[in-house]
Amino acid sequence: MIYSQQQPHQNLKDYIRCYWKIENKNENYQQYTIFPDGFFDLLICYHNDNLQNVFLSGLWNHKTNVVISPETTIYGVQFRLLAVENIIKENISLLLNEIKQIDKTYLRLDEFNKNSDDWLFEYLNSCLLASIKEKERIDSRKSVLLKSINQTKGNKTVEYYSQKANWSKRQINRYFQSTFGLSLKSYCNIRKGAITYSQIKNGELYPLEGYFDQSHFIKEIKKITGFTPSTLLKNENDRFLQFSIIKNK
Repeated sequence: MIYSQQQPHQNLKDYIRCYWKIENKNENYQQYTIFPDGFFDLLICYHNDNLQNVFLSGLWNHKTNVVISPETTIYGVQFRLLAVENIIKENISLLLNEIKQIDKTYLRLDEFNKNSDDWLFEYLNSCLLASIKEKERIDSRKSVLLKSINQTKGNKTVEYYSQKANWSKRQINRYFQSTFGLSLKSYCNIRKGAITYSQIKNGELYPLEGYFDQSHFIKEIKKITGFTPSTLLKNENDRFLQFSIIKNK
């Protein structure tokens, strides 16, 4: 398995965490388990360098198993929440723990000649930059809320975000449920847990910021991954994708 990441254009940082690529050059299918991380993705799938499918995922609140076919390369755009308002321009609540196939004409990908990875990522930069330039003005409360969650990595209370955005907790939860398919608190627990993956990979199994004690930490990590931190650390057969691609310190 070959995995790599590339950062988006600076002006896209509020909307995109990274571009990524995973490649299976083997003749066998590769199976992995992926965990919730608080992001959603555009998936651009090539087989033997021919564009096969384009998918849009929603958020995930539990682990899922994925299979990568032989001679397949998947390019991804890992979106932050704000991209729903300015790039995707549709709610993804019905895509919680799901993906949907979208037309290969999206971003005119069917017409694009992929000469290299860099060429594709630059093309995505240009398309997505054009999208945000054409954006309609959105409710400032949504912008402040989603940017605050991103900046704090979900490690604050619902009350904190409510005050920051000057928006009631009930209205925020209604917005989150209708747009993303889960509550703000649930999302923050996912986001907060996901940032511990690299620490767990490096053997740090003690309570981290945002957790009351060791028991609370283990319970919350198991809730979003299905496994205890000690099992994640072992990562037997490299089956946990996020732990396989994280580099040790």
